[in-house]
Amino acid sequence: MTVYEKVVATSKTYLGPATESFIGRQCKSHLNKQPDQLMAADLEALAMWIEIGAGLVMDKGKATELAGKVRVL
Repeated sequence: MTVYEKVVATSKTYLGPATESFIGRQCKSHLNKQPDQLMAADLEALAMWIEIGAGLVMDKGKATELAGKVRVL
């Protein structure tokens, strides 16, 4: 399983059907990478952007919880 696939699987319960598009957008816009280029070294930065972005559309506590799970993948 790729790093991107792990992030998507972890995020699915939080973001539902929007997961792949949301994670893809974070990768492209903030990390300047295609989702399939995501590496373990990118997880800290990705988690930060997930927390910020998801915190705009969901409960901030849940966004922080999701970011924490992404950080330890």
